[in-house]
Order: sequence, then structure tokens, then C-alpha cells
Amino acid sequence: MHFLQNSLVELITQTATNLPPDVRAAMANAGVNEKPSTQASQALNIIFSNIDMAVEDEGPICQDTGMPTFYVHTPVGVSQIEIGKAIRAAVAEATRRGKLRPNSVDSITGANSGDNLGPGTPVIHYEQWEEDEIEVKLMLKGGGCENKNIQYSLPMNLEKLGRADRNLEGVRKCLLHAVWQAQGQGCAPGALGVCIGSDRAHGYDVAKEQLFRTLDDVNPDPRLAELEERVIKEANTLGVGAMGFGGNVSLIGCKIAAANRLPASFFVSVAYECWAFRRLGIRMDAKDGAITKWLYRDPSRAIEKMTQGEGFPLTGREVVLTAPLTEEKVRSLKVGDIVLIRGELYTGRDAVHAHLMKNPPPVDLNGAVLYHCGPVMLQEAGKWTVKAAGPTTSIREEPYQADVIGRYGVKAVIGKGGMGPKTLAALKEHGAVYLNGIGGAAQYYARTVQEVLDVNLIEFGIPEAMWHLRVHNFPAIVTMDSHGNSLHADIEKETGAKLEQLRQA
Repeated sequence: MHFLQNSLVELITQTATNLPPDVRAAMANAGVNEKPSTQASQALNIIFSNIDMAVEDEGPICQDTGMPTFYVHTPVGVSQIEIGKAIRAAVAEATRRGKLRPNSVDSITGANSGDNLGPGTPVIHYEQWEEDEIEVKLMLKGGGCENKNIQYSLPMNLEKLGRADRNLEGVRKCLLHAVWQAQGQGCAPGALGVCIGSDRAHGYDVAKEQLFRTLDDVNPDPRLAELEERVIKEANTLGVGAMGFGGNVSLIGCKIAAANRLPASFFVSVAYECWAFRRLGIRMDAKDGAITKWLYRDPSRAIEKMTQGEGFPLTGREVVLTAPLTEEKVRSLKVGDIVLIRGELYTGRDAVHAHLMKNPPPVDLNGAVLYHCGPVMLQEAGKWTVKAAGPTTSIREEPYQADVIGRYGVKAVIGKGGMGPKTLAALKEHGAVYLNGIGGAAQYYARTVQEVLDVNLIEFGIPEAMWHLRVHNFPAIVTMDSHGNSLHADIEKETGAKLEQLRQA
């Protein structure tokens, strides 16, 4: 099996950097169906550029390379123990090369293992089969969309939709609610993997497995095929749109399975997947581990570019922001403004925000731009370089953000998906602004980084450290301003009204 580890490293690399053709086709169709010159179309343009850049540089499409989850089929007689060892070695090697971000964190201490290995990481599912080759499928599903997974126990009452009963109509309501509750936090447009039935734990497993179906397939059960088609059609009338900015395309796929259940339980388990829908597979020779076939992609087929020109053409109306920012400059901004950030900014996400509640910052944050980002970084010859650097979901920092702004004078926060009323009030009180980046656009934003100036709190691990970056023309959209306005609250209200209209079958 002397080719096994290299084959697995190649699988991980291609999965992290190259979207499969069915996802590309679905995203291209989303671009065609989106109204030009809207915030949603601008977001899609950046996404398309990012997809192309990831292939060109063989860099991670999204900086959150997720929880590596492998599904392994082996012939009788092949050692699953040896395959498991090779998978773990391949994960560590791909992490060392910067294809995966070190994401494995001790749940008790918070310590990052640094190589994506640890109890429960990576996830490996084994099954024997009667074929004579080894098959390995890999899914890289990031934390932002993983956090928008949801499970329903029917019958129940759903916000905007009323009672959902134990039938396919009740399931329909659950799935529309799942799309609505994700908003921009799940990096829309997304896809749903669904399990009707089973128990709580296995239902989520089955739901995630449904995401290995291609987006253009047809469910063999005509009842479920009809439901899948209907959910996509109705979800795309809600107006969530790309990144939750409003728009015509909120869902690019819905894949549903049904599993037997206990009489007392009726679960609907939903695995929400973002636009950065990363899953591939390989078949390997059982004797030497060499790749014999790719699943979901044809390596001999040329990869068509998603963009035809500039991914984010400048109009001249963009507002340039250079830190340190003044309150006057910030209060001149309003929701909908497009900004270009030049100069210095600091990254800071979960661990940094928790740290700042009890400790002073290691840098001067007065007038600073704080970026919710856990980048992929490589250190070569003593110098750090950014390999991927898109925004993370901001709502996790809602318990802290208002205090950080008030105590330390932060004037701009960059993230994705928006924040809540406590942060909105702090923006108004202190003269600060929330800027929405494009989730998953890790290569696009990495190219705006001119230099890594410093790093603090590296003991938290690479994703959670506080990186000091110099950027040029980093684009973002004002979605929460210092006057009490929030695009996210507006879109949630508008889409909620449309959801309510779909209450009746």
C-alpha cells in the first residue's frame, strides 16, 4: 500500500481547493438567476473569483476547512486499521502543507493540537463491501454551516409557519424554516441534507450522508423527489439571497432520505451545507493504494473559470477606510455602503474576545479594525504568510462585542452574518460600524493581505491568534451602521413575512 498516503493527501488537497462540477454548475446557475448590480450579485461575483483563485493557487476555498469526515468502503481482508493510520497521517501532512487549517481543539482545555489530530478528529466511518477496490469519500464541512444544522421533533409549532405535523407537509415546513433560520450565517446559497425519522444521533448521520448525492440527481422515491423540488422552489422565494443580503437564490440543493423510526419519535434532521460545498471521493487499488478513479470530478476535463472578468469591479463610489478610524468617518457611513479597507487591521475571534473580557489587549485597539477571522497561515524561513483569510460567523461574539467596542475603542468590526441588538446598540453609542465580508472567500481576501506585521496570543493556536495584517482594497459592505440600522434585521423581517405566506400548502 505504498501509494495509499499520497493518494489520501491528494484527495484532501483537491477537496479543500476544488469544488466539484455539480456544485460549480449550481452556483453558476445562481449567478444567472440573480439580479445584476445588487448586493447579492456582488457577493456572488466575489465567490466566483474566489473559486477560480483556489484552483489557480491550490489553496483552501474557505479558511474554515471544517471537520474532515471520511466514509471508507473496504473489500473483505483489507485492514481498516492500516487505512485509518494512513488517513490520520495524510490529514497531518495536508495540514502541514496549508491545505487544511488546524481545527482540532481540546474541548476541555481549548488547546489546538496543531495537526488536526486528536480524540474524534478526523471522523472516519468504515464499512465493508463486496467490490475489490477501496473507496474513500471526504467531506469538509465548516463550522459556520455546521452551527446552522437543526433538528425538529414533530409535532411542533414553528415560528411563522405554525404547527408542523408528522407528515410530509410538516417536513416541508421544517425545511423552509431551516433555510430561513440560517440567513447569512450559513454562507448562503446553501444546500440541505435531510433525514426523516431514525433517532436523534443517527438522523444527523443520515442527513449528512445525503450531501454526498450530486445536486443534479433525482431521488428514486417520487414522493421525496417532489418534496425536494418543491422545497428548493419555495425557499428561493424567501429572499434570503447570497450571504443573507437578500436575493433570488437561497438554496442550491435539497436531498432527503427517510429512515424507520420509533413510534414515539418523529425527527427531521437537517445538515445545512454552505456554498463552499466540498466533497470528493476516490477509488483505490486494494493492493498498492493508487488512485484508479475520481468520484464527482474528471481530472482530464478542463476546469472552466467561474468569472469572465474582474470579480469585484470598482465603480469609484467605494469608501476608502484607513485605520485608525475616526468617529466622524465612521458615522458618515450608512447601511449599503461598499468600503475598501487599506492599512492595518487585527484578527480576533472566539478566544480573543473571551480573553479581552478579562485582560487588556496586547495591542492598541483605539480606532482599530477588528476582523473576525481564523486564517490559514504558513511559516516559511521564519516569515508568516497568509494562505486563506475569509470572515467567520460573527454572532458567536455577540456576548462580548459591545464590551470590546466600548472598552477599547474599536471602530470597525468585519465578519459575516451580522450581529445582534446588543452590538447594534454599542455601534450607535460609540460610533462604530459592522462590515460584512463574503463568507468563504478565503483566497480573495488572502490576496488583499500585503504583509503579516505581527502575531499576538499565538498560544491560542493559529486560527484563534491575534494577527496584525496590512491589507489593500479589502472589500466589505456596511450592514450595521452607527445610526441603529441593520440590514440583517431588515432581511430577517422581510423574509419572515414571506415565510409566513408559505404556511399553508
